[in-house]
Amino acid sequence: MFHLMLAACLANDPTTCAERLLPAADSADREECQRRAEPIARDWLARHPRLKGGEARCVPTEDLPALAMQEIAGDLFFHQGAVDQLSRQNQGRIANLSFIVGDTVAVIDAGGSRAEGEALYAAIRKVTDKPISHLILTHMHPDHILGAEVFAEAGARIVASSRLPEAVARRADGWMISIPNQIGHLAFLGTQIAPVDQQLTAAMVIPLGPTELTVTPEPSGHTDNDLIVQDSESGALFTGDLVFRGLTPSLDGSLKGWLDWIAAGPPEPAPALIVPGHGPIAENWDEAVAPQQQYLQALRDTTRKAVANGMPLSQAIPAIVNMMKPWSEGWADFAATTARNAATAYSQIEWE
Repeated sequence: MFHLMLAACLANDPTTCAERLLPAADSADREECQRRAEPIARDWLARHPRLKGGEARCVPTEDLPALAMQEIAGDLFFHQGAVDQLSRQNQGRIANLSFIVGDTVAVIDAGGSRAEGEALYAAIRKVTDKPISHLILTHMHPDHILGAEVFAEAGARIVASSRLPEAVARRADGWMISIPNQIGHLAFLGTQIAPVDQQLTAAMVIPLGPTELTVTPEPSGHTDNDLIVQDSESGALFTGDLVFRGLTPSLDGSLKGWLDWIAAGPPEPAPALIVPGHGPIAENWDEAVAPQQQYLQALRDTTRKAVANGMPLSQAIPAIVNMMKPWSEGWADFAATTARNAATAYSQIEWE
């Protein structure tokens, strides 16, 4: 297979340039790719008015830069993101990303930029040329969704919680300013937010031939728009950011709801492995959630103590972070994330 790579530069900074992969031009041979290149590049640039286009070339699959993937079960592939917050060093590539190959391909989360979405797409194409039928977004956060446009261009149907589009819309303008400054304008070049095609209010099943995926919206926990995905063939459970391992959990939903979700245990049948939103895969439920459960329980209890002592928010945040220090071991970015969590938890617990 051959793929169209288009040189593109920021219109307001012609020194910031990168090649962008345009999946709509994928072709069986170089000549067909070259024939399709001009109209596809022209249309793509029209949808990306902040960019100016340059040279286009067609390259074979083996020449595409791709994410490193691990096959964790038959036809199930996993990429572990950096266990860190967004930075120029990691280029925003901090979320775990996966894909499952059946009669078609289903992708779970798309990465934190157009560039990462392209690298994930390239990794898929190095495994199979089967069509990509679905992209499942586990929740709204930008490190999981900003690569989605690549898969929309490849023909995938984007599936997410019905609450995700509104949550993204409230934050999108801010992300388009803040994230390039965090990860670098070059790493962010060409990134746009893709619309959701299928908004879920109840569980749905995606048949892939030898396996099927059950996609289930969850009540408010990490966010108010979390999904989990169960793969029938491998027994894998993809939790998105309802499970953090190594990176301090971030609270952007309901603290009580998140703890209730953990306490309820995994869906049946019991998962054979658990793929979190951040950090390494776990082999059982307790391994996956016990440290996070302890952290969230401590956040609840220390916040209750601060509220009971009549502390205003400005005093409560540093006090909660200090009281939480016994639970800091093993969590990256503990102090900064816990301070943000304390503010969110305080706003919920003061009205208990």
